[in-house]
Amino acid sequence: MTWPTKLPLIAILRGIRPEEALAHAQALVEAGFDAIEIPLNSPGWAKSVRSVADALGPRALVGGGTVLRNEDVDALAAAGGRLVVTPNTRPSLIAHAVARGLVVAAGFATASEAFDALDAGAQALKLFPATTYGPGHVKALKAVLPPVPLFAVGGITPANLAEYLKAGCLGAGLGSDLYKPGQDLARTAAMARAFVDAYRQATA
Repeated sequence: MTWPTKLPLIAILRGIRPEEALAHAQALVEAGFDAIEIPLNSPGWAKSVRSVADALGPRALVGGGTVLRNEDVDALAAAGGRLVVTPNTRPSLIAHAVARGLVVAAGFATASEAFDALDAGAQALKLFPATTYGPGHVKALKAVLPPVPLFAVGGITPANLAEYLKAGCLGAGLGSDLYKPGQDLARTAAMARAFVDAYRQATA
């Protein structure tokens, strides 16, 4: 299994509003990001996904996170989303999203959950919350998992990103350290550059 974007960092814009989503997404793409997740518990998320997907779809994998139900998958696809990120492992949901042609990064914590997600067709795994388990957990899991894109999500910063990459993660999903609701564009751009620089230094 291979991850479909060049930079394996997923920008999570939790809490962003439709009127500001595109500007922040453009700042991320300009910094080098090509995967953007708008969680479904954000206000007016479908409008945000639609505006970002319409404008940046050719340059970025755009989708939604905190996807819990089949109808969420359908609404996300209708809004132009191509990426489904879940906080849990629900085989029926994963299979539904894969059948719709979407890329699924399934949230998991244990080896059993990881294999259930992969059996259901998930193309990537998301260890969440990553810092609760730590890089040692990643290293142990990698000993038994097949080659699959593995992302660390939850508490990842430019300072600790390298630890998770060294342990075996392909990349990471970046939440509150990258974007907090209401922050200005300059901070989003600055944090995006910091994460891209940290990734490039860790993989040089």
